[in-house]
Amino acid sequence: MNTVNLTARPVEPPTVLCEVKGQVGFISLNRPKALNALSLEMIRALMACLLAWRDDAAVKAVAIRGVNKNGPFGAFCAGGDIRFFHQAALANNPELDDFFTEEYALNHLIHTFPKPYIVFMDGIVMGGGMGLCGHGRAPAFATGQMASLRIVTERSKLAMPETLIGLFPDVGGGYFLSRCPGRTGEWLAMTGEMLGAGQALSLGLADVCFDAVQLQPAWEDLAKIDFAQSSKVDAWVAMYSVATSAGATGARGQIDHYFAMESVAAIVQALEAENDEWTRHTAALLRKRSPLMLHVALEQIRRARTLSLADDLRMERDLVQHCFHPVHLGRTGSQSDTVEGIRALAVDKDQLPRWNPARIEEVNAAMVVPFFASPWTPDKHPLRDLI
Repeated sequence: MNTVNLTARPVEPPTVLCEVKGQVGFISLNRPKALNALSLEMIRALMACLLAWRDDAAVKAVAIRGVNKNGPFGAFCAGGDIRFFHQAALANNPELDDFFTEEYALNHLIHTFPKPYIVFMDGIVMGGGMGLCGHGRAPAFATGQMASLRIVTERSKLAMPETLIGLFPDVGGGYFLSRCPGRTGEWLAMTGEMLGAGQALSLGLADVCFDAVQLQPAWEDLAKIDFAQSSKVDAWVAMYSVATSAGATGARGQIDHYFAMESVAAIVQALEAENDEWTRHTAALLRKRSPLMLHVALEQIRRARTLSLADDLRMERDLVQHCFHPVHLGRTGSQSDTVEGIRALAVDKDQLPRWNPARIEEVNAAMVVPFFASPWTPDKHPLRDLI
């Protein structure tokens, strides 16, 4: 008699956990093995959850965290699922286009969310994770009640490292990086440098620092707050806040000097003409990035300074379309710097991307300018409804 193995395969837990306790909607990103890298499924779950809570009078605020392999906190979000990007680009999977359209719509919803939005930015916060942080939101209430609170810890590591994979700092990166002081936005967008808590605070990318050991009680105490009383919220922030060093961002004067220069080539050549530790380090970082996408990222940040978030996200949706469909370069998606960069970093892991062009000095305006031409008319743009 033949037997059948009826052992059930383990059921995978949801990648986004949502629950309401007290007056707060609590969200936990729950894909710890991937450092909570965002999938299309996660983006859709987050969108559904936030839309429901936006219109629920019983929910007065939202809090979001990332779950680590060893429990809550410790890893917020490492960005988008770049292995999915690679597979989808090679297979011409239309879900790749859906991913970016829906992710950017989610970024806009978070930015315009009409209730306090509290982000526990513990551990890795990169790329798409930065887009979940509600950067640059203005107070939403006449009472002055907070619209968002971006909490970092001594374990926080923030970065927009997209040029390393042949992409650009998207998810509204043009908007929030361009509003960093001086030329630090260009510096962060091009180099992908990682920031600690003090640096993030000094550049306006975070609001307050908590001790990582106290995150769980802080999270639990949120459910006890009456959000109609702003003093209660202030007391909660004061109870858990800790001092942190201001966090120097390298040589700030040098950043403003070099990254105000007209072009990528001018920046790199000026850096290489010097011989101190900071200029050598910075020039070496830039030489490892996609030459083409360095040019795109520099132009992106400078254009974004005068754009609303909605217009910036529409521009970034245009840019990412050209990244994966580089028709103006006479290439297929599989031949793009983006697919090549992901291959080198996360698929073959040889760390040897074959950029095209190979050198910063070989990039010209004819390669860069078409990235900023929308493939859609305004009435057909996938993000046309953002305001």
